[in-house]
Amino acid sequence: MGVRNKNAQDNIQPKGNKKPLQVLHISKKDTQKIDNEQTNSQEEIKKENIAIKPQIIKDDSLKEIDESNENIKDFDISQQNLTQAELNRPLNLSEQNTYFQLERTVDEFDFDESAFLEALNANEPIGATGETISGKVIAIESDGLYVDIGGKAPGYMPKKECGLGVITNFKEKFSIGLEMEVLVIKEQNADGMVTVSARALILRQSWEKVSSSAKNGELINVLINGFNRGGLTCDVDGLRGFIPRSQLEDGQDYQSFVGKTLKVAFLEVNPESRKLVLSEKKASLVSKLTSLELGQLIEGEVLAVKPYGFFIDLGGASGLLHQSSLTNGSIRSLREVFREGEMIKALISEIDLEKGRIGLNTALLENSAGELIIDKQKVMQEATERALKTKALFDKKEQDK
Repeated sequence: MGVRNKNAQDNIQPKGNKKPLQVLHISKKDTQKIDNEQTNSQEEIKKENIAIKPQIIKDDSLKEIDESNENIKDFDISQQNLTQAELNRPLNLSEQNTYFQLERTVDEFDFDESAFLEALNANEPIGATGETISGKVIAIESDGLYVDIGGKAPGYMPKKECGLGVITNFKEKFSIGLEMEVLVIKEQNADGMVTVSARALILRQSWEKVSSSAKNGELINVLINGFNRGGLTCDVDGLRGFIPRSQLEDGQDYQSFVGKTLKVAFLEVNPESRKLVLSEKKASLVSKLTSLELGQLIEGEVLAVKPYGFFIDLGGASGLLHQSSLTNGSIRSLREVFREGEMIKALISEIDLEKGRIGLNTALLENSAGELIIDKQKVMQEATERALKTKALFDKKEQDK
């Protein structure tokens, strides 16, 4: 056994080159010195902050605010001297030397009604469907032309809408600057352009013309340009007219009328369905009607007895003697007055050229109510003399129209 060395621990050296920790001893004198240095540096920082304190610079706007605040302060002080009665008195802004002034200024955000309405009118769409507008040709293309109608965009007219039928010399017929009336057939699109038509306007005017002619009972001459199973076709101011075989004076060989001219009357005029029916027979009737006048005494044969009156043959035309115009007396049956095939005399009380209708009257030939029933023969014998007395009534009626 070896001998243990008590001083073995004292001889143990630390591994490596590390030095043992050293303890720093600070005296009380040194501590006071450090505190003084920290205090001096804080005072120096405060002095620097005071030295670099920014200077407040007031601009003109801040000065105006201060002046306003001063005025308000003065106003508040002056109000303290008012009596209670003066305080209760309502404020009158119209008084002089007041501190309040109400003034309205117009800025760019104010609503101007007149300017608003003017802007609406300037951008209002021009050309509603069915409206007639005057314009001027400003451009011609191969498929149509453009017409200035006063809108933000011109109106466009397709070539097929430039007129009736086929237009061969298109660019020769229409020139730049040509003024014309057109009909709007389609309202404006997203670009503000409307579709117009000269053809549609011509057809509208043609329908208006034939409607007026039919109402007045006018007769027209038409050129027959074709036929079909039902009758003949013709052209009337650009409209397609049709004459049924039953309305021809001679409908047996109706095909032979192609290329000939016939005098016809209007039988039916309907612009909505584009139906135009003509009649040669009615033209003959109207020709006879035009030779008649109101109050004229006629003689004819009773063709038929109906529940509402008699039909009288006037030589190619027929007149209606309605039961209300038969007599001023009361009757049980129409046949106790007249019978079929009987010759009678009557006054013409109505002439309707459009419908081809003639109205007759025998009640005006009576001297007393029911005389026609009691003594029919006497009324018929004195009809000519009695008709002269009633002529003045019809003349007055004609003047009042």
